[in-house]
Amino acid sequence: MNAAAGQSPAKPLAGWRVLVPRGGPWGDGVAGSLRRQGATPVIAPLINFAPTNDEESLNAALADLAAGAFDWLTVTSATTVDVLYAYRAVIPASTKVAAVGETTAAALLAVGYRVDLVPDQDNSAAGMAEQMIGLEPEPRDVLTLRSEIAKPVLTRMLAEAGHRVRSVVAYRTVGVPVTDRIAADVRSGRINAILVTSGSVAEQVSAQFPDVPETTVIAAIGPRTAKDAKRAGLSVDVVAEAQTVEALIDAVGRFALPHAIDEFAATTGPIPHVEQ
Repeated sequence: MNAAAGQSPAKPLAGWRVLVPRGGPWGDGVAGSLRRQGATPVIAPLINFAPTNDEESLNAALADLAAGAFDWLTVTSATTVDVLYAYRAVIPASTKVAAVGETTAAALLAVGYRVDLVPDQDNSAAGMAEQMIGLEPEPRDVLTLRSEIAKPVLTRMLAEAGHRVRSVVAYRTVGVPVTDRIAADVRSGRINAILVTSGSVAEQVSAQFPDVPETTVIAAIGPRTAKDAKRAGLSVDVVAEAQTVEALIDAVGRFALPHAIDEFAATTGPIPHVEQ
């Protein structure tokens, strides 16, 4: 892939069809951002989130959180924020809140929670653990809420530094099969770019789209996601400079549209609505 030259700065993604791999409010927000850049978003949820299989442990942890049992709460995804909000979790003033990145921090603030720490540089579980360890030389009580499939990097690093950590599964990630139409559009190259926003999404892209054309831009939201995507067998074309949706869309906008001629140019009917 070669970066584009001379694209209009106002609508750098005019003519593009971009696959958005999650639905709900998040997907709608990304779709809106893509439209403002001139793209046609194709919302095709590849993953969804299911309740934890150990709801008893989650309820007990949230009750202890509300009672002030923890010095820190760590939040490593916007989905964890959804769980906190759904359970009407109470975070007392005595408990500091660490968010893994700006997207997660924004999600916390949007539903009325505060944020005390966002990693300065490394927006990952390891980066957050390193910063917390630097801030807290004495042992602290920490609640880490995570996905069922998340690697226990944060828990391990904090525990090795002497902190008392309770790690609780807040949700499960499950794959969602796409429609035959979406699969065919990816296979034919009608989808010009696929946004890869997590390791789970990368695994589903690899499993559901085994024949992604070379002309399709695979865009990863950050270095860690890019690493997960490559491990899943994907060829990553671009990595966002910051771990935000805006940076991811900007990264895609640096490429030229693979198809010089829009396949709908010769049609007489209206362009089909492609969101599902």
